[in-house]
Amino acid sequence: MPFAISDQRKIHYQVEGEGPPLLLHHGFTSSLEAWRFFGFTDVLRQHYRVISFDALGHGQSDKPHDSAAYSQHQRCRDALAVLDAAQVERTHFFGYSLGGWVGYGLVRQAPERLHSLILGAAHPYEDRSWEVFRGIDGTDPEAFIAAFEDLLDEAISPQVKMLIRSNDLVALAAAAQQARPSQEELLARMDLPCLFFCGDADARHTAVARTAARLARAEFVSLPGVTHFGGLMQSALVLPPVLDFLGRLPG
Repeated sequence: MPFAISDQRKIHYQVEGEGPPLLLHHGFTSSLEAWRFFGFTDVLRQHYRVISFDALGHGQSDKPHDSAAYSQHQRCRDALAVLDAAQVERTHFFGYSLGGWVGYGLVRQAPERLHSLILGAAHPYEDRSWEVFRGIDGTDPEAFIAAFEDLLDEAISPQVKMLIRSNDLVALAAAAQQARPSQEELLARMDLPCLFFCGDADARHTAVARTAARLARAEFVSLPGVTHFGGLMQSALVLPPVLDFLGRLPG
C-alpha cells in the first residue's frame, strides 16, 4: 500500500493505467475508493495514468484531530507530495467538491504543476455554509450528518449516511472548521484549460456556472436533476464530457 509523506503525515495513494497523468481528488467524507466504486477509475485508466489518493482525514491516510492540519495550503502540499511520490512533474487535475477547493489552491501555490483543471461542484467565492459545523466535534454522528445536510441543503440517503458513519468523524469535524473565504482573485490566474460541472439540483450550480462564464478557456456542463452527492455518482453523465475535454488537449 503506497504512501506519500507530507509534513510527516502519511497520505495513501494509488496509481493505475498508462498515459498522461491525471490526479483525482475526492470530496469531503469520501475516499479514493469512490472513484472506483462509481465507475471512473476503470474508464480513465484506459487512457491516462490515474493517480488517486485519500485526502488527509479520509480513507487510509492519517487522521489528525487538529483543525490546523486541514488548511487549504496543507491540502495542496499533500497533493503535491503525492505527485512527487509518483514522480509526476505536471498533471491534469480532477477534483470534486473538497477536491475542487484544493484545485483552486493549486492554482495559487503550484500552477506550474497543472496542465488543466476539471472541477466539479466547486466555486471560488466565499462559502459560509461550512459555519454549520461550528460546535460539531464529531462525537455525535447524527449531529455531524445533520450539519452536513444543512451545509449541502439536501437530504443524505441512508446508504451514504452509513458510509459517513464509518469515517473518523472527529478528524472530519476538525477539517470542517476551516473557513472558506473568497478566492475570486484566482480567476485572473486561471489561464489554463478548465472544465466545470455541477448538478442543477445542487445549491452550488449557479456559482459554478458563473465561474466558468468568467474564464476565457473554460467550459461548463450542467447535470440535469443531479444533487451535490449525485455529482460523483453519475459517471455515465460526467465521464463523456471529461473524456472529450481531455481528449482535445495536447498530450
